[in-house]
Amino acid sequence: MALVNQIPSLPLCSPKPHSIKLHPICSFSPFTEKHSIQRYQRDSWLYQHPSSQSPQTSSTNYPPLPVREDDIALQLPELKKLLQVLKHKRQKEGSNGGGGDGGGRRLGNVFLVGTGPGDPELLTLKAMRVIESADLLLYDRLVSNDVLELVRSDARLLYVGKTAGYHSRTQEEIHELLLSFAEVGANVVRLKGGDPLVFGRGGEEMDFLQQQGIKVKVIPGITAASGIAAELGIPLTHRGIANSVRFLTGHSRKGGTDPLFVAENAADPDSTLVVYMGLSTLPSLTQKLIHHGLPPDTPAVAVERGTTPQQRMVFAELKDLVGEVTSAELISPTLVIIGKVVTLSPFWPHSSKESTFILETS
Repeated sequence: MALVNQIPSLPLCSPKPHSIKLHPICSFSPFTEKHSIQRYQRDSWLYQHPSSQSPQTSSTNYPPLPVREDDIALQLPELKKLLQVLKHKRQKEGSNGGGGDGGGRRLGNVFLVGTGPGDPELLTLKAMRVIESADLLLYDRLVSNDVLELVRSDARLLYVGKTAGYHSRTQEEIHELLLSFAEVGANVVRLKGGDPLVFGRGGEEMDFLQQQGIKVKVIPGITAASGIAAELGIPLTHRGIANSVRFLTGHSRKGGTDPLFVAENAADPDSTLVVYMGLSTLPSLTQKLIHHGLPPDTPAVAVERGTTPQQRMVFAELKDLVGEVTSAELISPTLVIIGKVVTLSPFWPHSSKESTFILETS
């Protein structure tokens, strides 16, 4: 039986008093997810077909699901226009004295910027400076709306986020977008949740652009493992308890339920295992870890929307984790930490009768 502990309610959505339902009443998210009204409002430059404009202005109704199914085709006119404007601007700057060898061609820079796990106060000073100076920002699903508020008013925002089964852009299209705008001299920022080089495909984007002669600079961010572990008071390594830490992707091939990689050496009781994007493959993952020798009573925690006011956590032994996560109805993004260091968290239940509990923070 789970122990439910609730700290004061959120200003925008609060659970019912004394309710055993563990999901919040509303689905407000700090992230720019597919159903986020803030994301649609912030993309004010998005091309809109005249027939789509209506007097409907309700702030509580989210846009219908298919609104971005033809996103690329709808934005193409505005993208072409923006490219032309930037190209003309750079050519004019070149002809006024800085053009170099006749053509005035100056390539722009691309910055891969990590925005951290969700809390905007975890953004680095360097990341903030780059964001504020950008001409164009391509941003992911897990970039918080608070971070997007730092973008200057005349900069352009383009959503390129992905969820399981819904990719607003393919990776190849993202590559071409970055290249196209860098070629006309724009300062382009690629915003990624967490750290761009930890399960963020930043390496692929960097490699592609460098092969095309585009200069790429990486601004690291606090990866979810570090930020969320710190929030929960969990040391990822600890003398005498965990001598190493391993980051794994929980993603499966083609949306299946089997994680890509779980080797025998991942089931090391003296190591801490952190699983990114592992919610859908969690049942298979836990079974494989136990099969490879990790004790069933290994402490674990699953954290939804870590470091944000909407953070929810489920602590449980490994053998019970799937059931408790299912009962709590956790949703993506959820990070999983497995290992003995989890018991060092002040939120870990001390009584054996309270082997699992959920804490909802604000």
